[in-house]
Amino acid sequence: MDEVSQRVLEYLTEVEEAAEDVLTTKQQIVELDTKRNRNREALNALKHDVADSEKVKVCLGSMFIKFPKSKTREMIQKDQEQLDKEINDLRKGLKAKVNRLNEMQGKPELRGYSLSPLSTDEIRAINSLLKR
Repeated sequence: MDEVSQRVLEYLTEVEEAAEDVLTTKQQIVELDTKRNRNREALNALKHDVADSEKVKVCLGSMFIKFPKSKTREMIQKDQEQLDKEINDLRKGLKAKVNRLNEMQGKPELRGYSLSPLSTDEIRAINSLLKR
């Protein structure tokens, strides 16, 4: 191949790898979010369907183990916190990956894509200003 064809091939390979990386990250977010929803459903079921003194069966790997309800709730809540952290980290990384992909393709940077939500303190401050 001549030099121009080689550069075009390298460019297309880089763009394809960047796009694949974006799609992989999106799929990971979807899978973690599905797991987070299942945990949320389990916490809700523990709250409404089981008495506090009862033990509940928990599936760990390929076996079921009986745990006290409070211990089970703690385990699921810790798992929820870890999942939230992982999802947020992946989302932050996804923004950089999408911007890199757009840059490689010569597209302009997405506007408003790097916005972050208001914190609870900022929301309280806004609410206090609006009540005046």
